[in-house]
Amino acid sequence: MKKTHIIAIAIIAVAVGVIITTLADSSTFVDFSKAEQAKGKTFQVVGVLNKEKELVYNPQENANLFTFYMVDKNGKECKVHYKGAKPQDFERSEQIVLTGQMQDEYFYAEKILMKCPSKYNNGEMVEVSTEP
Repeated sequence: MKKTHIIAIAIIAVAVGVIITTLADSSTFVDFSKAEQAKGKTFQVVGVLNKEKELVYNPQENANLFTFYMVDKNGKECKVHYKGAKPQDFERSEQIVLTGQMQDEYFYAEKILMKCPSKYNNGEMVEVSTEP
């Protein structure tokens, strides 16, 4: 075999490995009930903030812990622990997409995507991504 053939095969093998890893890490949209059935697996849950319950963020005590309650599209409520600072204007969000996993009776979010009304778009929805 020529040296170029060996290099081409190695590049193809690496590309296939990257594609398989990316597909394996991709998460799926579910509700809290399904996330609870597959504890430890990463999912995306869509819902709304329960504004009647307390939002807890105390940066003096732990700047990397924000807890709140979210209701999924099926009406199930769950307490969420987010490793990171409280996103700006979080209370104004109209919809939230969490990426994370269920452990015990809590959902541990790694990422938060908020859809908020914008004063710059005549009331159209704008996505605001928050990552640690």
